[in-house]
Parts: sequence; C-alpha cells; structure tokens
Amino acid sequence: MDYPIVECIPNFSEGRRIEIVDQIEAAIAAIEGVHVLDRHMDGDHNRSVITFAGHPEGVLEAAYAGIARAAELINLDEHQGEHPRIGATDVVPFVPIQGVTMNDCVDLAKRLGARVGEALGIPVYLYEFAATRPDRVNLADIRKGEYEGLKTSIVSDPDRLPDFGPAKLGPAGAVVIGARVPLIAYNVYLTTDDVGVADAIARVIRHSSGGLRYVKALGMLVDGRAQVSMNLTDYTRTPLARVVELIRRETQRHGVSIHHSELVGLIPQSALIEAARWYLQLDQFEPDQVLESRLFEAMRVDQSSGDAFLQALASGDPTPGGGSAAAYAGAMAAGLVAMVARVTLGKKKYASVEERMQEIADQADELRQVLSESVQRDSEAFEAVMAAYRLPKDTEKQQDEREEAIERATVHAAQVPLEVCRYAVTLLELAQEVGASGNLNAISDAGSAGAMARACLTAAGMNVRINASGLKKGSQAKAWLAELEKLEARASQFEANLIQLIKKRGGI
Repeated sequence: MDYPIVECIPNFSEGRRIEIVDQIEAAIAAIEGVHVLDRHMDGDHNRSVITFAGHPEGVLEAAYAGIARAAELINLDEHQGEHPRIGATDVVPFVPIQGVTMNDCVDLAKRLGARVGEALGIPVYLYEFAATRPDRVNLADIRKGEYEGLKTSIVSDPDRLPDFGPAKLGPAGAVVIGARVPLIAYNVYLTTDDVGVADAIARVIRHSSGGLRYVKALGMLVDGRAQVSMNLTDYTRTPLARVVELIRRETQRHGVSIHHSELVGLIPQSALIEAARWYLQLDQFEPDQVLESRLFEAMRVDQSSGDAFLQALASGDPTPGGGSAAAYAGAMAAGLVAMVARVTLGKKKYASVEERMQEIADQADELRQVLSESVQRDSEAFEAVMAAYRLPKDTEKQQDEREEAIERATVHAAQVPLEVCRYAVTLLELAQEVGASGNLNAISDAGSAGAMARACLTAAGMNVRINASGLKKGSQAKAWLAELEKLEARASQFEANLIQLIKKRGGI
C-alpha cells in the first residue's frame, strides 16, 4: 500500500514583508511529517503561496498552524494588492497525491474548516469538491466583492453565511478551504503596460467568458507590465501548450507579444512533458525516456539495499541519527521474524503451527513497513525541533511563541521513538514465538531478530528519555518514562525466554 501523501497550497495575503511570511512558513514547517516544498512571494499581488506535503494528519495540523499564524500577523484592513482576496489566509486547497482519495481530502477540508471556525473565530467557506452548495464550487464566486464587500454582505445576505464560524469579519477576514485536483498557477507577461490588452486576452481564454475549459484568467498590471494571470484547473484536459498558443495568437491581434511567463508554486512533471511533446512534435515520446526519471527509478531500487541510508547515517548531517537507526534496526528485526515464519510454512513437521506462522509473517510485514517509514519520520521530527529553535526571539512575544513551538516540536520528537519502542517489544514477543515453534533450522535467525529488536528498543528508548528531559510539561514526560520502563521490563522477560529457547532447541 502506498504511503498516504496530501499536498496543501495555502495562499496568504502578504507578499512584501518577508519577515511575516518567514514566521508563517516556520509555523508550518514545525509540524512533524510535513515537508515545505516551495514558497512564492509576489509584491504586486501582495500575496504568497506556500506549498507543503506529507501525511494527511500532519498536513491538516500544518494548515491550521499557518492559518492561525497568519491571523495574528496580517490585518486585511491595511492590505492592498492586485490579487482578489477575502482573508489573511485566502484559500487552502488539499490535493490528493498518493494513497488518498479526493473524498479523504474533502474530509480534511471539513475538519479544518470546523476547527478554524470554532477555535479561531474565522468564517470559513468550502469550495471545489468540498463545496456544500453549487454556487460555492467556483473560488471566484466566493471571492466576489472581496474582503471589503464581504464585510457588509456576510451580516446582511443569507446567501453569504459561512459554512463554519461566525457571520462576521475581523481583520483576518474569511478563509476558503477545499479539495481539488492539481492546479497550475501560470502568469504570462506582455510587451505592454496596457492592462486593457491583458483584460481582453483574459476574456478570450477563460472559460467563464466562453474560452478554454478549465482555465481561469484575469488581466493585471504587475512590475510595470500587463499580465495575464491564470489558473489551469485541469491541465490533462486543457494542456498548457494550448493555452500559450491561444494567448500568442491574441497578442498578435493587439500588436504586442509575450515578454516572459512564470509559474507560481510547483507544476506536475507530466504537464511539462506534455508541453515538450507538443512543441517538439515528439509523437512517439514516452515519459520514461526522461533521463532523470530513469535514473531516479534505478536509485530507488538501489536504496532498497540500505546503502543509501547507511551512507546518509555516516555523513556529517545531524539527520538521520540515532532515532532513525533504531527504527532501521527494528525493521530488520521484523524482516527476520517474517523470514523465520515463512521458512516454517509448508513443512509437514510444522503443520500444526502453519496458520499461526502465516499470521506472524503478515504482522511482521506490517511492522517492517511502519518501522521503515519511522526511519524518515524520526529525521523529520528532529528537523522540526531545529526549525523551532531557529525562530526569532527578539521580542517577548516572539520568545513565548518560540518556546511554544520548541515544546510542540519536542513532543513530536519524543512520540516517534516511543512508538518505535512499542513496536520493538511486539517484535521481541514474536521472535520468542517463532523461536519456540518455528523451523528449527532458523533458530539462530529468531535469536538474531530478538537481538535486533532489543537494540531497537534500547536506542529508541534513549531518544525518548533525551526528549522527555527537555519538556516543560513534566506530567507528560513522566507518563512516557513510566510506559518506557514497563516496555523494557516486558522486553527483558521476552529476551530471557528467547535465550533459554535457543539454548534448549539449538542444543547449545
């Protein structure tokens, strides 16, 4: 099963003060399991787009953290910019990438909307696949009147009541949250400062005016040039090259041309490949003919040997470190348990335990998968702690926020190795069982599985203790340490039993 990955691309109404965007990004990056992939700031639009991805629950938490921080730092009563907006955090889309469905993203949108409305008191509108009404599917329809117009209509027009939160705007405005397919934000700059030309071209290409399906467009003046600002909402049905060529034709009609274009955020590789196929007339082209694609696939296969992880472990970087190594040892223990169980299957001598051995093999496979994922999760948790320590501390407020972020990140950094400790004890118990009733020819492998599981527990336990000592919330740290002591006591008993079994069955 694919590891679940969701992408989130919130748009914030601030593109001029880098220190503000830095703090919003830091709040997002501090969440365990979340990777910030890109940040785009535009001074004329006065807008920033931060792209991040990760496990759905982590992405949900990071989106909330970004919205909460933006609400503290951005006052829309003082905001001016070219781009339409109704909120400090203007729009928050969830996009399914791997191992999740669109319905999963709709659920994330609704959960986030309910939390933002209740905890932050910010009105929330749901859009695209998460929309609760047909007239709210389109983001532009929700943004009509922008922040200034919504201030009045939200309290007087029943059609403008939010899906969550109060029917009243504060300086953070409202936020639009939803689920959608991957979108390409693409801007074309013209060789003119006449924004009327950009408006005319936008009317021709956008679907709402009779243009191309899956294209939204506006004409703007940015950096002294007329700009056609676009969102391509389904590039698989309206390819990027088709949009560019239509714009090129329209510029000729107006006696201008394309000066340059830009992407806002990230673009799917397949969209660029399709554009290259069109322009170069590579009718027989296949995506795996891209050198990097073939190379990355080969490297992915190589990484399964563990060489890449061991090289990273030996590097001068702080991650991966001991916590990741503990999880890696646990994954090896799980692999050995599964192997002993499987070499027992199909043997007449062990027919009485065949069903149980199959169950153990399946359980060990699941543990191997989750521990393999924990190798990366531990590194991400530690990186989040380091990111929190890098937050500004010049004022008393910043100091408090920094300490809160450090505490939150440290909690996450302790939770990952504590989970690994639990898995390690389960593996020791399974190693004892396959050692007692599995194939005698693999008795030493059962013992090796137990030894690796014990090493996993010892190393992960050290990480739990270190992180617990750095917490200000002593009660939580005490609970973790108490659980760890119980786990270690159980592990010692399983380990002693396994050693006795090996001596007895192995004739040592």
